[in-house]
Amino acid sequence: MDGNNGTGHGRVVAALDGVGMRRHTTGQIILDSVGWTVRAGEHWALLGPNGAGKTSVLRIVGATAFPTTGTVDVLGHRLGRVDVRELRARIGHVSTSQRVPGDLTGHTTVLTGHTGTVQPLWKSYDDEVRERARTLLAELRIKDLADRPYGVCSGGQRARILIARALMADPALLLLDEPFNALDLPSREDLIDTMRHLALNRPELSTVTVTHHLEELSPAISHALLLREGRVLAAGAVEDVLTQERMTACFGRPIEVSRHAGRWLARSGGFGQSVSGGSRDCRGSSSSTWTREGRSDG
Repeated sequence: MDGNNGTGHGRVVAALDGVGMRRHTTGQIILDSVGWTVRAGEHWALLGPNGAGKTSVLRIVGATAFPTTGTVDVLGHRLGRVDVRELRARIGHVSTSQRVPGDLTGHTTVLTGHTGTVQPLWKSYDDEVRERARTLLAELRIKDLADRPYGVCSGGQRARILIARALMADPALLLLDEPFNALDLPSREDLIDTMRHLALNRPELSTVTVTHHLEELSPAISHALLLREGRVLAAGAVEDVLTQERMTACFGRPIEVSRHAGRWLARSGGFGQSVSGGSRDCRGSSSSTWTREGRSDG
């Protein structure tokens, strides 16, 4: 399984084959021979240390960056042979760094997902489009934010508004770049519930979530990809990838991994301690979770 793809047989949504990326100015290797396949209905977690290449992989899959070597197929189209503007319109993007004018209401922010613009293009929003935005707000249980300015919403509320915005295009693929960044516990749990809801109610939707922290993974996460120094360390079914052995190898220090009721936890095992492979079942453990790192730029 290491370095390979999931074992599902559904429709291929995205496929990377021998993908490499170098920084043009310095020649630094960012990605090295990455191979990865995402299929319809799969929900992937993308993990690795800072600088491992997580955001670069997400940008390539989202058709906002191109590899130096290798091939990339997204939604049945090969990068370099397709108008990426049309392709990007079929991919949902969610990032806490997205620019959203603070004075836009929640409903208007979601509307802009229809046109893929920062500012609303009012003539493009007929009654059907406006109603769809309201339906999505209700589906994500944030209809009370319809008239609230985006700028005064909490981090968790903003994240769910951005997901509703991304769903306006009815994408087959939803990419989330550290959507839990800086969220408090209640907001994190609300967003996890939202992701589980999407998985249950949109069986053909595929998602890829970049995160540093296992406790942020929804029980709906089916697969995981571990990156280290631009290379795939492991990829496949989540229970096979998120083991203590592989997490320790990925992050370069002993990591203890546990799982309870579909939720994951990871913490440092401490230097000099022996860490066995596999993940252990957690029965109400009160141990603290692994120390949080800063936001990744890679």
